[in-house]
Amino acid sequence: MKSASPLRTRKPAGLTLLELTVVIAVLLALVTVTMIGTRAWKRGSDRAACIISMRNIQASVRSYQNLYGYNPGTIPMAQDGTQSIADHLLAKGYIAENLHEMIKGRRECPGGGSYQIDREEVFPVHGELYVTCSLAASRRHALPGGRDW
Repeated sequence: MKSASPLRTRKPAGLTLLELTVVIAVLLALVTVTMIGTRAWKRGSDRAACIISMRNIQASVRSYQNLYGYNPGTIPMAQDGTQSIADHLLAKGYIAENLHEMIKGRRECPGGGSYQIDREEVFPVHGELYVTCSLAASRRHALPGGRDW
């Protein structure tokens, strides 16, 4: 016959303080990396939205200019009491209301900047943009290769 085994002590269930600390540290590190990545993604998407808006405005201005035969550096004929190119683009359906508000300065760039126009009623010469973003230098909110514009 077998003799009775000595009493066994059971290991307490659960985590030790050291194990709990390691788990919390790992979770905090993952959250930190996620937040940094999310911020970078947001800045990149804001930049892309700004550039797309400026590209759409520029393409609309050039399309309007070419369709109606205006030369670069000229002023359009008055329509509805205005010579504003932005107002003409909106009235003729070249741009949506949100782009018109961006041009007029009532809506800011997705990154927090503002759109600027040198002269609202003058068609830009080749190589210049009709509208630029105030964040063009600091956060690269600028259209690449402006020579073709």
